[in-house]
Amino acid sequence: MTLLNTTLKWLLQRRLPRIEAMMKQPGTVQHKVFTQLIQAGCRTEWGQKHAYKSIKSVQDFQKQVPVSSYEDLFPYIERVMKGESKVLWPSPVRWFSKSSGTTNARSKFIPVTTESLDESHFKGGKDMMALYIANNPESRAFEGKGLSIGGSLHPNPYGTNSAAGDVSAVVMKNLPSWAQYIRTPSIQVALMDEWESKLERMAEITSQENVTSLLGTPTWGIVLIDKILSLTGKSNILEVWPNFEVMMHGAVNFQPYRELFQQQVFPSKSIRYQEVYNASEGFFAIQDDLTRIGEMLLMLDYGIFYEFIPIHEADQPFPKALTIDEVELDKNYALVVSTNGGLWRYKVGDTVRFTSLYPHRLKVSGRTKHFINAFGEEVIVENAETAITHACEATGAVIADYTAGPNYMSNGANGCHEWVIEFTHEPNNQQRFNQILDETLRKINSDYDAKRYNDIVLKRPRVHVVPPGTFYAWMKQRGKVGGQHKVPRLANSREYLDDILGKVFEL
Repeated sequence: MTLLNTTLKWLLQRRLPRIEAMMKQPGTVQHKVFTQLIQAGCRTEWGQKHAYKSIKSVQDFQKQVPVSSYEDLFPYIERVMKGESKVLWPSPVRWFSKSSGTTNARSKFIPVTTESLDESHFKGGKDMMALYIANNPESRAFEGKGLSIGGSLHPNPYGTNSAAGDVSAVVMKNLPSWAQYIRTPSIQVALMDEWESKLERMAEITSQENVTSLLGTPTWGIVLIDKILSLTGKSNILEVWPNFEVMMHGAVNFQPYRELFQQQVFPSKSIRYQEVYNASEGFFAIQDDLTRIGEMLLMLDYGIFYEFIPIHEADQPFPKALTIDEVELDKNYALVVSTNGGLWRYKVGDTVRFTSLYPHRLKVSGRTKHFINAFGEEVIVENAETAITHACEATGAVIADYTAGPNYMSNGANGCHEWVIEFTHEPNNQQRFNQILDETLRKINSDYDAKRYNDIVLKRPRVHVVPPGTFYAWMKQRGKVGGQHKVPRLANSREYLDDILGKVFEL
């Protein structure tokens, strides 16, 4: 075992006592974060407008400061991007994370401060590895390179002396030299603008490296690995990276991809998978126990104050908002954050569900705007992921991507849900797949089941199987290729369905 591997593991294990203390006293930790944020906010225009100096408690904060969407905060963010100081946060802002804006056609620019880089994104990356080492004390991950699949950076479109890009690109650009040393490819290649050229170059470089870990979304990981296999002529990536150990994944639900990775991409039981919840707004959660699939520990000391809004109140300007000590198990909450990046009571757009308390572990259950409720069925992304996973397990199928939306009632005919699915391995019985998909949704969602009863409102789902590469081509046509862009899973309209099916029928 190399000295570097031994030294880094020793340093990372020193982080564990702090994490354990956070797990035991979540309320105390969050109160300290809240106090620090309010003190910083007092020195901003936003804080003066909302009388931060008079805020003595969380209750005061919730009364004086409205919950904000991106659209609400954008006039302030735009001023920051144009160079104004102390608008939302007291320290200078030179970086902006550009979100794909899946719930809004316009790109979103999230301020990234020095504090949010150091205390959230970098701290999260270190803790991710610390928790992985805690699960795998014999790890040799640092004897090789960590492969990061990121985005690109561009000049700030509103001003000078600052840049905008995917959060992964912002983080990579600011990594310390020791962290750059243990990752691949070089920062020049990692930040290349043209995505397909970058993938080609990444494949060339990493096919020659001793890659031991991978960090990225499963969808883009598959695309890169396919290019490496095509380049090398190998049958699976472990022939190229024999010492590969762990994939750290996030951004999309991994469950529908799990069998594909375990059986085909990394065909070895020794490969481990760790989930992270790292967004443009901050690093939120890490899987601390690799045996608890899909569950992540909420990291409470990263300069982020969390609030949780019951779904039925999510659209209210002053909704009932719960703190970490008030949440309950197995209830869906809209996630609201106040951060050391200058976001205040900001609606992230995700819904979460707690699977354990003390420690507080959660699952991302969906998006506040990504659902199907055209008939009162309230199907969320978590429902869809569970149903499609069961259908795959029952029929030996492996999916690459999918999206779904409503097929509305017309001319006296009942409506239904319409799915577009691309398989890596097609079901052994497509009708059986469709049946399990429908039956599972009925079992886990009583509203859907009620609408499906005797086909009174909804008929069986309609499923379109599209050729391999369809979703990649569709995303490319929309200008949304790259590590931060995700296929929208559900929509309450036919926007995505009609667009992608139109492209398929054109072929």
